[in-house]
Amino acid sequence: MEPTAETAGQPVTEEETAAETRTYTGPRDPAAARKAKRRRRLRRAALALVLVLLLPVLAAELALRLNYNGDPAAGTHTRNRDAIWLGHAWVDGRRTDADVTALAHRLKDTGIRDLYVHAGPLEHDGTLPKSAYPRARWFIAAVHRAAPGIRVQAWLGDVLASEGPDGLRLERSATRAAVVTSTRQILATGFDGAHFDLEPLHSGDRDYLALLDALHKVTAAAGVPLSVAAHQIDPLPAFHSIWGTLTGHPKWWSQAYFGQVARRVDQIAVMSYDTMQPLQSLYGGYVAQQTSLALEVTPRSTDLLMGLPFYHENRFGHWAHAETVPAAVHGVRLGLSRTDAGRANFGVALYVDFAATEGDWTAYREGWVG
Repeated sequence: MEPTAETAGQPVTEEETAAETRTYTGPRDPAAARKAKRRRRLRRAALALVLVLLLPVLAAELALRLNYNGDPAAGTHTRNRDAIWLGHAWVDGRRTDADVTALAHRLKDTGIRDLYVHAGPLEHDGTLPKSAYPRARWFIAAVHRAAPGIRVQAWLGDVLASEGPDGLRLERSATRAAVVTSTRQILATGFDGAHFDLEPLHSGDRDYLALLDALHKVTAAAGVPLSVAAHQIDPLPAFHSIWGTLTGHPKWWSQAYFGQVARRVDQIAVMSYDTMQPLQSLYGGYVAQQTSLALEVTPRSTDLLMGLPFYHENRFGHWAHAETVPAAVHGVRLGLSRTDAGRANFGVALYVDFAATEGDWTAYREGWVG
């Protein structure tokens, strides 16, 4: 309370003293004042750090949402180069002729040309026991009879020892040589191609490129395609390096490395799911971005396929309500429209047959097959 002419010189009452005490909120001790000041500085610094980290993410998410807007160009539908990943049951004896007949009926009038049937996994030393695919010859022959024109590729993969002590080690020349021998072996069984999915594969891995060079000689000599499943491309510049430093799992590839892989194969399928996006619009915008990024560096002679999530799980990195087939298809068509609407060697790949619902198939047919 400021003194006035009326109150100056008059004794201060107890009520006035109590009022002044109530209005004073700062510490009376100088040391306590310094501590309070430090705490305020720390809070401001923490808030600034949160904003520095959060604002780019929010800006990126807003960009993805905007990327989902618009209408795809006319004609951005199947080019009849689509594919689907099939589970191991098709080559280990669990499936029957009736199952193949039903599969052929399912594939009729779609754009699916390739079946990636799981015939592995590879052993950690790169070998592949024939006991892993005892009914492969039967399945290949049955598909060729029931669905002429459909190619059956051997889906081979393994966990890489890139983030832990166990797994296949690409840096070992003997292991790479064993993978090449396993590929010759599986193609001799009658498969129409070899499809590789090795994870987690870090961006810039030169040993993987060397393996692809060796594998392509084998598949080219056999007159069949070499196909790979590919990691997603950095949504922001150098994002794989930043994420790898923070988590130990880079996850993404640089766009340049994606292009190096795409130039060494006949077909590359982007695993454009498990994106951590919480909304359909954000996921669809992300797929549109991935489609554009992949188109920019994939040779026109290489088949580029974008993955569609034919499965329904809720876990870190994947939300079933967000990563839907309709959102993915719309994103694929938007990315194709904006980047290379006339690309002939382009399609989608459906992951995976044993988890798919009728709704997934309907969305694929209505949204992409047209």
